[in-house]
Amino acid sequence: MIHQAANAAFDEKRGLMSRLATVERATKETEIAVTINLDGAGETSIDTGIGFFDHMLEAFGRRGLYDLDVRAKGDLHVDGHHTVEDVGIVLGQAFADALGDKRGIVRYGDIALPMDEALVLAAVDISGRGALYWDMQIPYQMVGGFDSTLAKEFFIAFATNAGITLHVRQLAGENVHHIIEAAFKAVARALRAAVAVDPRAADALPSTKGAL
Repeated sequence: MIHQAANAAFDEKRGLMSRLATVERATKETEIAVTINLDGAGETSIDTGIGFFDHMLEAFGRRGLYDLDVRAKGDLHVDGHHTVEDVGIVLGQAFADALGDKRGIVRYGDIALPMDEALVLAAVDISGRGALYWDMQIPYQMVGGFDSTLAKEFFIAFATNAGITLHVRQLAGENVHHIIEAAFKAVARALRAAVAVDPRAADALPSTKGAL
């Protein structure tokens, strides 16, 4: 595994300081490389071999305004489980690396996000305690080449490795595509609010314990 974090690195393309990280991970089942810029413009380049999953990660990057590059090669001849879960692991690690010491961030974010008839609530605490609390009624269905049950597996892996407390709750919805897409977009927007730098907090760590 390779971590190449460059927190508060200079983004020559935009002439701005950005929170950047690259993580690579190789196992007997998958090879994953992720680069994320938390202070980007939502530019994405995704290739996981699973079309619907690519679509979800593109939505995640664009709604969070993260520049996101994901390259994944997995044992898709078995199924998509290892690829989806391992992308969650590596994206979570890259997110944590890019975030750095968390000084000055808002820390919390939440949104109820509609996608046609679907409505999903996401709430996040960048707590350092990685956990997912999932209350979604997604029936089993293949959406393109994506097994709908893998949405939960992705978010478990992401939340655990990013070190965030993440609640995702379905408030309405019937169409599986809409429900899953609303979840990815809602989590992205909640995280976008949570990682924002609070000008009133300066370099303060957002914790009464003095550690996150």
